[in-house]
Amino acid sequence: MTLFATLFPLLCWFVYNYGVPLLERRRPSLSVIMSMQRRRWVANAVKRESPLDAILSGNLMGSVSFLASTSVLLVLAIFTAFGNLGALMETLSTVGLRPGYTVADVQIHLFAMLAVFVLSFFAFTLALRQFNHFCIMIGAIDHSGHTTEAEIDAIAQLNALAARNFNNGIRGYYFSVATVAWFASEWLAIAASLVTVGFLVHREFFSSAHRVAASVAVLASRREKEQA
Repeated sequence: MTLFATLFPLLCWFVYNYGVPLLERRRPSLSVIMSMQRRRWVANAVKRESPLDAILSGNLMGSVSFLASTSVLLVLAIFTAFGNLGALMETLSTVGLRPGYTVADVQIHLFAMLAVFVLSFFAFTLALRQFNHFCIMIGAIDHSGHTTEAEIDAIAQLNALAARNFNNGIRGYYFSVATVAWFASEWLAIAASLVTVGFLVHREFFSSAHRVAASVAVLASRREKEQA
């Protein structure tokens, strides 16, 4: 049971990442709707020559870079915990958060936490690299009106791919909360993982942000049809 509770947040994370695309076939998620807006962004960037797009891209990369750096610090913190297991076990006993765990149980759990933050780090750095490529492509756009729809689609897809990896790293942070709850109780870790899944599903498919983004996408689509 202890091992299952340790691995359950990781399992929920992987299942969510592979299960959401199946749900998106029936109902567009917030990420899908925002991908449509990313395509509109690139299409509008083709028509203007201003530093606005560079500023927006820089803001995106700054957020990703910050979280990637934070992941490194968290990985180092876990390695520090490995070197101070005795003190960690004593601290857990002092605050009443050691429900019969052995040193081996805590070591395995720290490895699971390490996996979460290492995978998040790779997701963030991959997103950072892809946003960097996106910036290069935005800078290489021909503003004379010769950019094709296929080029616009390709650049927008690269932006959406970077955003997908960024979201994957963010979800790792969400599920890391459940790994922290494990120190209090195995069942609390399982419950926190399920609550996190429910929270993410609500945010992606049923939140107010989803409704607003969907309404904007519908209005934009109507306007484009009227202009055509």
